[in-house]
Amino acid sequence: MTTLLDFSERLPTVTCPEGEVLMPEGGRTGLLYILVDGEIEILKGDVQIEVVNEPGSLFGEISALLDTPHMATVRTVTPVRLVRIEDAAQFLHDNPDLAIEVARLLAERLTNVVGYLADIKRQFAGRDHLGMVDEVLETLVHQQRLSFTPGSNREPDPAI
Repeated sequence: MTTLLDFSERLPTVTCPEGEVLMPEGGRTGLLYILVDGEIEILKGDVQIEVVNEPGSLFGEISALLDTPHMATVRTVTPVRLVRIEDAAQFLHDNPDLAIEVARLLAERLTNVVGYLADIKRQFAGRDHLGMVDEVLETLVHQQRLSFTPGSNREPDPAI
């Protein structure tokens, strides 16, 4: 079985400086990146979601698979070396071994999110402000739509 890191070793790499935006939130680049070394941050608006430095980490797969704009900004924190794949959707189609690895990665992420939400539900059972956790869990577990629109359908709460 080929891992993302194994796969990345067979492809040419690019180097990007600190502070470079690789994928802008809301933009459509068609790119897929595999991190070889360095540190990258994921930002949703002005909120830092995560800093990633694990070789083999993947960026842009959701946008490529769903044909949607990037749901977050991906920016370098340090100089990085990456594999840059230009036409991500076609590349995944042409490389089924890599596509299976991406599917496994996404399945792991979904499993972790569902587990996390279930834990939140247990910790805050009976408190109204987290009542939406039931709805989120139900949607994650049972929703099997062919089309997908990212984002929230809820109106922003002005009190937050």
